[in-house]
Amino acid sequence: MSFQQSLTPTADLSVFAGQDRGIEPAAAVAPDDALMARIGGGDVDAFAELVEQYSGRLYRVAYRLLYDAQEAEDAVQDCFTRLWQNAPQWQPRGGGLLTWLQRVTVNLCLDRLRRFRIVPDSDMPDVEDPSPSPERQLAIRGLEHVIETALGALPHRHRAALVLCYLEGLSNLLAAEMLGLHLKAMESLLFRARRSLREELEKMGVAAEDLELLA
Repeated sequence: MSFQQSLTPTADLSVFAGQDRGIEPAAAVAPDDALMARIGGGDVDAFAELVEQYSGRLYRVAYRLLYDAQEAEDAVQDCFTRLWQNAPQWQPRGGGLLTWLQRVTVNLCLDRLRRFRIVPDSDMPDVEDPSPSPERQLAIRGLEHVIETALGALPHRHRAALVLCYLEGLSNLLAAEMLGLHLKAMESLLFRARRSLREELEKMGVAAEDLELLA
């Protein structure tokens, strides 16, 4: 069983209703660099198109780091404010616009976490389970709630590493770039983060074999 299978929530946590999550834009959508050129010239419609295209994905990252809907929404809004402000100086770069947006969002969330501690909401969203068994659905729901709580108890950078690499599926190299780390340092951080999560789950009475329920 992969770490991602154990931790990825299937619930839609975003307040940005009606938007696809993690789906690449259709071919008809204007390329990011073209939109950024228009935004740099003050084109509000182009800005709205980018917000619609990426806000759901950025919100998902922010929520998984902050566990607070309003704070996550504020972080995404701050990110797009910075995009608008920096658009006139935008230059195409290797990682692309989405990578830049994710990096800014992660850093804004880490800044918020450093200022004050945000604890996971005791009312975690329901998780849909395709299994027809009500008993299994209830057990999975409870286990995923425990995992979310354990993640919320981790040091901020541990949580960020796990969210980026396992929940968002980013490569270690890209996650390292977002967190300002060398690749080796990122791999070391991930190792410590997995150990911290395992220890936290053990404190909460979750054994390794319990996670097989989510396989």
